[in-house]
Amino acid sequence: MPTHVTILGAGVIGLSTALYCARRGMQVTIIDRSPAQRDGCSFGNAGMIVPSHFIPLAAPGMVSLGLKWMWNPESPFYIKPRLDTDLLTWGLHFWKAATKDRVSAAAPILRDLSLLSRQCFEDIGLDFGLVKNGLLMLCKQQHTLEEEARMAAQANALGIPAQVLDSKATAALDPGVTMDVCGSIYFPKDCHLPPARFIAALEAELQRLGVQFLWNTEITGFKTEGGSLKAVETSQGQVAGHEVVLCSGVWSSGLSQDLGLKLPMQAGKGYTLTLPSPRQLPELCTICTEARLAVTPMDGALRVGGTMEMAGIDETITHRRVRGITRAFPLYFPAFEENDFAEVKPWSGLRPVSPDGMPYIGRTRRWKNLTIATGHAMMGLSLAPATGKIVSDLIVGEKPPVALHLMSPDRFS
Repeated sequence: MPTHVTILGAGVIGLSTALYCARRGMQVTIIDRSPAQRDGCSFGNAGMIVPSHFIPLAAPGMVSLGLKWMWNPESPFYIKPRLDTDLLTWGLHFWKAATKDRVSAAAPILRDLSLLSRQCFEDIGLDFGLVKNGLLMLCKQQHTLEEEARMAAQANALGIPAQVLDSKATAALDPGVTMDVCGSIYFPKDCHLPPARFIAALEAELQRLGVQFLWNTEITGFKTEGGSLKAVETSQGQVAGHEVVLCSGVWSSGLSQDLGLKLPMQAGKGYTLTLPSPRQLPELCTICTEARLAVTPMDGALRVGGTMEMAGIDETITHRRVRGITRAFPLYFPAFEENDFAEVKPWSGLRPVSPDGMPYIGRTRRWKNLTIATGHAMMGLSLAPATGKIVSDLIVGEKPPVALHLMSPDRFS
């Protein structure tokens, strides 16, 4: 068994990987460019654990829908027009992957990964406020409900429970909140949690296990020998390790190029707004289907998030995108008004989006002691424990419990 693992990135994927490695007795060092007090993509997200999301982002119809949406600055999806070779390459891969056959092959793998992760959340043995009430996909329009009902049939066929509800049954599931919808799909296996509490619980457990954190540390290069990485070169000096795990979110693509690898990735900016004292507080997390909004109760607060904005590695707030969220939310929850968000500071995070909607998880052919774990897009929190477990399995030479071929880091090489 390797005695020392160096993990590049202290987001939820990196911390989950560190947990499983440290609990197997490995010495672990985590390197991150951010300070210890940070608010990256792992903190401000919607906090959902979603086996219901078994369809990859690259799916039939998404190209035409994306082209339609991108001309509306308040739409759920936007690509900033720019001459960028990486963006063009990413788009070509997306177009090639958005086929029925590809989705049919990917769905069982995403199901297995999600259900494994859900079980890991239950078994991890930490207190972080996991709520197992399920999720509602809210539909305002009848044709949307019919489309989602077909998706529910696929979910049931894959062993993911899903129920089609009318407006009355939807209201009965969450009677403390007023909803203006024609119906919903209920996914009882979905869960939610406060992301900051989960991160804090992981960090406290890692510190107890003796994991070393190198904060405010830039990765400047790699020392290699033969087919192995001998050390990671950083602003704080060299860090050696028998195994290296690359899980640096949107920065993974650039670091992979330094290693001669190709991990096509775009930064998908998402926004959330958190109401500390909401007018009503639902018990279930919800997706507002037409508007692509995620709504999650969190320790008495209510978080509303959405959008996929691809504008490069740019963390600035685009207020037109935020306005799309605040205008759409009251359409589903009429007890609220757009003005409720007037004093709320928007949060934004950059999610690492692969072009085919599948994360990069696995070994590479080029480097014997490197494992990749990135590209989870909006599913980073949801898939983090399963990813950490799989990476630790690979490091010790055990067969992972999920098929990895469609998540190979070498698939675009």
